[in-house]
Amino acid sequence: MDVFTLHRGTAPLLVSLPHDGSEIPPGLAERMTPAARRAPDTDWHVSRLYAFARELGASILFPRYSRYVIDLNRPPDDASLYPGQNTTGLCPTVRFTGEPVYLDGQAPGADEIAERVQRYWRPYHDALRGELDRIRAAHGRVALWEGHSIKGSDLPYLFPGRLPDLNLGTADGASCAPALQARLEAVLAAQGGYDYVVNGRFKGGYITRHYADPGHGIDAVQLEMSQRVYMDEASFAYDEAKATRVQAVIRRLLESVL
Repeated sequence: MDVFTLHRGTAPLLVSLPHDGSEIPPGLAERMTPAARRAPDTDWHVSRLYAFARELGASILFPRYSRYVIDLNRPPDDASLYPGQNTTGLCPTVRFTGEPVYLDGQAPGADEIAERVQRYWRPYHDALRGELDRIRAAHGRVALWEGHSIKGSDLPYLFPGRLPDLNLGTADGASCAPALQARLEAVLAAQGGYDYVVNGRFKGGYITRHYADPGHGIDAVQLEMSQRVYMDEASFAYDEAKATRVQAVIRRLLESVL
């Protein structure tokens, strides 16, 4: 199955966008609530937002299918990434609002979840690992940049109040070299147009934490953006003017990584 797209670049940088996909197979969509069929918790348009990274020589990896099919940024055993806090799982049964994804009695069981891991999760992660290995072999080091976005407010199930515009995560400093985090923080401090936090509510998900190995040449960083900075959160429509402004900041961050 064509479950992901990989653009191979020439620079020591891989941009992974694991929640960019919005497609839901028809048979699965029939089991979901009407609201969930719209895949509202998609990281809308992030592959479009990050398309410029090809100009920097970056590799870019993104999926075809919605996180409602399977969440590629969760461990295959579905262990919680944020113990004690509300979150959604490997094959989510609740939306970010806490409302159900599935109609009564239609949620997947253990066998179906295991099948989805093999059919959708495993190919993406095999491609991610393979590309990291290829880049590190060519350059000696590689940076993994995890690009995410989320509605920035009115999600009390996940976080109170308003999320900052830009949320940088390095697993509390464990997923990248201290000098790299310092450079990224300097870029955020200098830009002035957006509020930001480092290792706040979103510190980096499974991909950031699992693949990071700074001591052996793999630095990993996650950027979670509030969707208001580049799109209309109500209609999911891309806003070219907003996107162009925040792309300038993302470009400076990626250039700092390189």
